[in-house]
Amino acid sequence: MHPDAYPPQEPFSPLARRYHDTVMAKGAGLAPDHEASFGADPYQTLAVHRAAKPSGDVLILWHGGGWTNGYKEWLAFMAPALNAAGVTVVLAGYRLAPAHVFPAALDDAMAAMAWVHARIAGHGGRADRIFVGGHSAGGHYAALLAVRSDWQAARGLPADVVRGCLPISGVYRFDECSGLAVRPRFLGPEGNEAPASPILAIHGAPAPFLMVHGDCDFPHLITQAAEMEGALRAAGGDVTRVTLDGCDHFEASYVSGDAAGPWVPRAVAWMGRH
Repeated sequence: MHPDAYPPQEPFSPLARRYHDTVMAKGAGLAPDHEASFGADPYQTLAVHRAAKPSGDVLILWHGGGWTNGYKEWLAFMAPALNAAGVTVVLAGYRLAPAHVFPAALDDAMAAMAWVHARIAGHGGRADRIFVGGHSAGGHYAALLAVRSDWQAARGLPADVVRGCLPISGVYRFDECSGLAVRPRFLGPEGNEAPASPILAIHGAPAPFLMVHGDCDFPHLITQAAEMEGALRAAGGDVTRVTLDGCDHFEASYVSGDAAGPWVPRAVAWMGRH
């Protein structure tokens, strides 16, 4: 889909507009091999970018945008380098705030997982090799899927359906220790801070994590990433945290599409080991 085909969303901030223009230019002309819906809302869609020589590894990616903006197409630019390494890439959308508040988009992420698990074999992937990731708010939803163990059975999925999690500049907490200057509107009613916080929602042994962020990222996200790493380790998790040199919050996303950059080779190798 083209962004013009979606219902209107919140007006972009200047930073979001710059990011939108940059990633859409990077992904210009990249058409998915398959698009599908997993719900009635236009944002409940996904796009499959199939590898020419698939390894079986699958990476589902959710976009950022502060939970109020964004399109799955924002991360299309990441597909070519991953596809070249044999990784099947699935870009998944979700309903946006303020019209839809927590846990609506998390439910969408779970529904996308169920779709992929049931059908990805027809697109070169393996149902037992599904990794999750995303940038910023997308990394937040991926992390929630990877640390919670209370949603898989209801979707008819195995407990270990998430093979590993690769958040880029993810958000991991929304409580009084979050460092956020403003309470995100996607949280909805008071009391959703804890269940929406991956660092506070770790149930049992979490899936392995490869966490990355820029060394010039938003300071509260760097702090949150360090805290999340500690919480994952305390729960017995396999976790690697990597700092991307010279990258701010948005550059950490841009470099994730570079075949010879600081993220793709590391991510591909990490998935291969897990």
